[in-house]
Amino acid sequence: MFTGIIEDVGVIKSLTPTGEDIRLSIDVNKLDMSDVKLGDSIANNGVCLTVVAMSSNGFSADVSHETIKRTGFVAYKAGHKVNLEKALQANSRLGGHIVSGHVDGVGQVLSVTTVGRYVEIWLKAPDELAKYLAEKGSITVDGVSLTVNQVNGAKFLLTLIPHSLQETIIGSYKVGTKVNLEVDVIARYLERLIMGDKAAQEQNDNAKSDISMAFLAENGFLR
Repeated sequence: MFTGIIEDVGVIKSLTPTGEDIRLSIDVNKLDMSDVKLGDSIANNGVCLTVVAMSSNGFSADVSHETIKRTGFVAYKAGHKVNLEKALQANSRLGGHIVSGHVDGVGQVLSVTTVGRYVEIWLKAPDELAKYLAEKGSITVDGVSLTVNQVNGAKFLLTLIPHSLQETIIGSYKVGTKVNLEVDVIARYLERLIMGDKAAQEQNDNAKSDISMAFLAENGFLR
């Protein structure tokens, strides 16, 4: 479990194929590794990975075929920078929102506009994630907990403060950049909850949820 508050920006040192999977080696910058041990979880651009080896200046983790397929890791190369966050501890502040480290889809940057000291970024999420986007709701972008400021279909607007731009890889975003997205976990559970008894019914792989804006309105979730 994570909060979406980035602790460091690391650099991919190497990606070594191991069959259909890869061994990822990361060099850290300021991340405190003194309390990290084998088996611990560290989020890399929002992807929860298990530490399988440690070095003097970083760590290694295995990335499964499933993770490669569902995230931006498919395009990552040595030298690529990644947002890093160690797993949440019970006595830590929940400064962002509850983040699982399980990416729901890959989005794309549509525009980057500087407004004074801030930067506004429009992104496009996969169509199937549009129902989870809510104005002033939370979303995780490459592991960063952010607030959605506007929604237009599957497009959404983020407003980044200077600190976020400096302390994460978001400051390097440009039109076309692919990003890992994780929707608010509360929205996921709400979807299942309002399905009621239908949640127990098996669906084929191509089946889509019948939860729509009209359904939500009819059942009192929207006004």
